Amino acid sequence: MYQRPTVNRRRLSHAVVSAIAGTMLAGSAQAQLEEVIVTATKRSASTQDIPLSVQALGQQGLEQLGITNFEDYLVQLPGVTAGGSGPGQNTIYIRGLASTTPALTTAGVAGLAPNVAFYLDEQPLAQPGRNLDVYTADINRVEVLSGPQGTLFGASSQAGTVRLITNKPDFSGTYGKVKAGTSFTRGGEMSNNMEGVLNLPVTDKLALRGVVYADSMGGYVDNVAGTQTLRESARFRPEGTVRANGVAVEPRRAGFQSTSDLSNVNFLEADNGTIAEDDYNDTTYSGFRLSATYLINQNWTLQLSHMQQQLDSDGVFYSDPELDDYEVTRFTEDKLSDEFHNTALTLEGRVGELEVLYSGAFTQRDSNQRIDYSDYMFVGQYLPYYICDGSVSYPGDAAPSGTCQPPDLLVTSVTDTTVQTHEIRINTPEANRLRATVGGFYSDLQLDERNDFVYPGSTRVDGFGVQTGFSPNFPFTTGFTSDPGPFPAGTNFRNDVRRTDTQLGVFGEATYDLTPQLALTLGARWYDIEVDLEGSANSSFCNLTGPDVNAFGTDISDLYNGDGQITFRGTCDPAEQITYTMDTIDQAPDQVAAALRSAPDVAATDGVIGKVSLSWRPNADQLWFATISEGFRPGLLNRPGGANGPGDYRVPFALDTDTVTNYEIGWKLDLAQSLRFNGSLFFVEIDDLQTTIFDPSITNLFFSDNAANAEIWGLEGNVTWAPASVPGLTVTGAFSFLDTEITEVLTPTEDVRKGDELAYAPKFQGNLRARYGWDLDNGMRAHVMPHVSYSDTAFTDIISINRMELDSWMMLGVTAGVSTASWTAELFVDNLTDEAAELTGSFVADRERVMLARPLTAGFRVNYDFN
Repeated sequence: MYQRPTVNRRRLSHAVVSAIAGTMLAGSAQAQLEEVIVTATKRSASTQDIPLSVQALGQQGLEQLGITNFEDYLVQLPGVTAGGSGPGQNTIYIRGLASTTPALTTAGVAGLAPNVAFYLDEQPLAQPGRNLDVYTADINRVEVLSGPQGTLFGASSQAGTVRLITNKPDFSGTYGKVKAGTSFTRGGEMSNNMEGVLNLPVTDKLALRGVVYADSMGGYVDNVAGTQTLRESARFRPEGTVRANGVAVEPRRAGFQSTSDLSNVNFLEADNGTIAEDDYNDTTYSGFRLSATYLINQNWTLQLSHMQQQLDSDGVFYSDPELDDYEVTRFTEDKLSDEFHNTALTLEGRVGELEVLYSGAFTQRDSNQRIDYSDYMFVGQYLPYYICDGSVSYPGDAAPSGTCQPPDLLVTSVTDTTVQTHEIRINTPEANRLRATVGGFYSDLQLDERNDFVYPGSTRVDGFGVQTGFSPNFPFTTGFTSDPGPFPAGTNFRNDVRRTDTQLGVFGEATYDLTPQLALTLGARWYDIEVDLEGSANSSFCNLTGPDVNAFGTDISDLYNGDGQITFRGTCDPAEQITYTMDTIDQAPDQVAAALRSAPDVAATDGVIGKVSLSWRPNADQLWFATISEGFRPGLLNRPGGANGPGDYRVPFALDTDTVTNYEIGWKLDLAQSLRFNGSLFFVEIDDLQTTIFDPSITNLFFSDNAANAEIWGLEGNVTWAPASVPGLTVTGAFSFLDTEITEVLTPTEDVRKGDELAYAPKFQGNLRARYGWDLDNGMRAHVMPHVSYSDTAFTDIISINRMELDSWMMLGVTAGVSTASWTAELFVDNLTDEAAELTGSFVADRERVMLARPLTAGFRVNYDFN
């Protein structure tokens, strides 16, 4: 009879086990007491028994490093990076598979689907453009699965999957934990945090667990006083001007009035003196999570959880390299309020020998944001029309004359997102020679977004002597969150759009033991995804000389409803707003005719992806594996679909999926009883890479396209050493080497260049830490842990006009403290050398904006366990 081999993990000496128990990279420590069990394959297993590249930051490691949010734990994981602009506004990237940084005003309905799946327990939480920023309170571990995970985790797990696994209620007894901390930041404000956890068995069948938290993070970026005028507008910028990123202005992007005599134009200053403020980017997280476990019977368990979180953030986290570090000049008070409610239910049990699990979740996210939009003047050539007198923008044969109002622009964004997900899966017994996981998945996302683009100066301009200021702006009738109008004064544009993403998938993965040492895994997933847009994008272009006629906007519901007719809106004459059909397509304007021919009802994606893996375990200390796996993410619809670009280029109406094929060889080795080395060598082929493009020479709107094919070579690994000769010492390191390259350009543009590196793909990343613990004479235990992280240079985009290079950086830190069985007290210093580390950046608005790591921060934290 076949018997599946088991692995003995009790070979380390007691000294080694004690040393490793304190390691921060829990997934790479061979410890009897601290062995990390993960569910990376949707089965529970040790990280060392899974033929998969997986890192796991355990609860001890999270607490030792004071990790609470995206930025904190991504810095500790080589091969994992983030693009974005601060709390609640980040996107995760793994293994350098990135093309672009989402802009704030496109982060919702126009955002690309993430290519890294983000999970909270069993539920996917990845959302277009930006992920939920879940505070890591009472978290058991963070799992990072590198490489495509599409067969088990579906769309958006193209480059990998990040999972936050919470602590569940248990029946061992009543106990809890209180955590508190305070810190100061050099040149910034104080920060304070607290967290309380209570586990409560109510009966022998019902247990409850709750956590409440609040974290006030002091600001450290200064909004310094400054002025600017519209003289710096892209409309007046000549050909050949060299941008700060070294890219010159091409002839087709030269300013419309770059050769005009502007001596008779009065450019009024925007002045931020009344809102200039030191340390203005403060952030507060607050929330709670309640969970319950109910033992229905000996075979079935029901888990229910509810989480609420409020994130409030002021200011921005970007700095302007033209100023000093941690300084920027903003002309509007930036604010973000981001709240979510999440309810999840998991039912698991057995039917005969089969394990059955159902998980369902509902998430409601509401965000309100006010964004300084003044940088748009550096790229938006039509902006002067809205805040300058008509005699400046369209002077006829005369020289421009008149007044341009201060360029103090802003956007108010209101987003309402609801997501429901359902998954059912079945596992056959783990001890079988042939074991399988099969299941089905369904999700539905609805995102309603209203963006108001406010140009205060538009209320004061002279409209060719006809009127002063733009007439009140009214909505299209196809919006979802619009009021009846008119919009507030100065609101020149309103995007009022609903995006829906529906996904259906059936998946399976089976492993067969060819011999007791050799196993073959095959997996596949069928998927069907639809992405739809409805609503409107309103413009006030015609309102300078008369009442609003809803022209020069986009009736998105009309464009993408598939009814075979489209109404032309690109005219100020209502009589010319004609509805065209296929019968009258020959008379239709070019973009309308293109839409009639090509605009779909939805962006639909379906297909099958696969996985094959061969694993070999020659003995209990070695696991080798070779894997070929595929990943994908869905496409989307482009609001400016059909717009003409250079040559015969036309903005696509629908974006195709991009696909990834990953070839990988990996190993997990336990050497000399005290040394562990895990790693993998991989090659990734990327076809039809999606990217977001902002090119005002084509359209003044963001759009997306399948821009390129690319490839990635990489080597990554982690090492843990717990020398038996030095009880209490654990040394841990991790590294990532990447070589990325665009191999083929798919769009007829010079802005994507063959041979360029991909975005956020540093050639090398690494970290190293050593934790040493020793017993004191008074019965307490002391510890000290220095740590260092390093990242090579990286680029922020594959679009050359929006591309800038981030400098390499190295950050040091140290933690030291004492503990007993019930409490721990620690002093810590992060960013010990006060490195202005460039974590992310953006050049989308032709100005360098860089998010720097928090300066040197020192503090004190204490944990108290009670029962």
